[in-house]
Amino acid sequence: MNIVTLRDPSSPMQAQFVPDAGMIGISLTDTGTELLGQRRGLDAYVANGKTMGIPILYPWANRLGANTYTAEDTTVTLTAGQHGVRADPNGLPIHGVLAAYPNWRVTHESGSELTAEVDFNDEDLLASFPFPHRLAVTVSLFERTLRIRSSVAPTSERAVPLCFGFHPYLQLPGVPRAQWVIETPPLRHLTLDGRGLPTGETTPQPATTEPLGDKAFDDGYDEVADGAVFAVSGGGRRIEVHFEQGYPAAQIFAPPGEDVVCFEPMAAPTDALRRGGYRSAQPGDWGVAEFSIRVS
Repeated sequence: MNIVTLRDPSSPMQAQFVPDAGMIGISLTDTGTELLGQRRGLDAYVANGKTMGIPILYPWANRLGANTYTAEDTTVTLTAGQHGVRADPNGLPIHGVLAAYPNWRVTHESGSELTAEVDFNDEDLLASFPFPHRLAVTVSLFERTLRIRSSVAPTSERAVPLCFGFHPYLQLPGVPRAQWVIETPPLRHLTLDGRGLPTGETTPQPATTEPLGDKAFDDGYDEVADGAVFAVSGGGRRIEVHFEQGYPAAQIFAPPGEDVVCFEPMAAPTDALRRGGYRSAQPGDWGVAEFSIRVS
């Protein structure tokens, strides 16, 4: 696998991405300190889709509520283990079909920027998501900021639903998890059922600042404003995730017993591909979403 290293010309920060393993981000370091949770590592991601680093969740983030969905007047039936579909413990399709997908094509590479594309047009991909398009992801590292911009361009007369996301695992090495402080902007909390699916009940949530302590999170939110900032800090370091544009939903994930916290940008809430409430990239236009990770 070809690991591409990006270097920030204005700081000691470096980032690494692997285009031929799903364009996953596997490392973000500041003066040699690793800021991305490594979990089971790259090999487990390639072999079994076990997430780490910064994986893309595409074409849907989180899980779907059933193995069928209807979008843009088309009904699709999914089968776990076929056409890139993976299931969660409840048998629900989770995190899309591009985990460790090898057929990304690098179109631009420089010392601090990388662009890779997927032609979402082959029979295998279209079996799970029958909306022909081209997906381009550009990552850049500059002024202590890792920026990830995704563009979706339809390649037929069909609109393309935008329900994807990313899953950045953040960590503060050398600082006990109990001392991490997390900050969230004003949000609307989505009540989830036992399978992690929205029930339809919501609660407004003001901006919060709180110690992570021994809390566990696997919570969904919407009404995330463009420019909203999530953060984790401790030990003199602060990591911010900026939802720059195109990500009106989020998941906060901080599993018990793991020293990671995730602020997941999502183009639509969980199960939107089945329930609706997503925007679409229209023929002749682009659907764009961007977030950034800033370290201070």
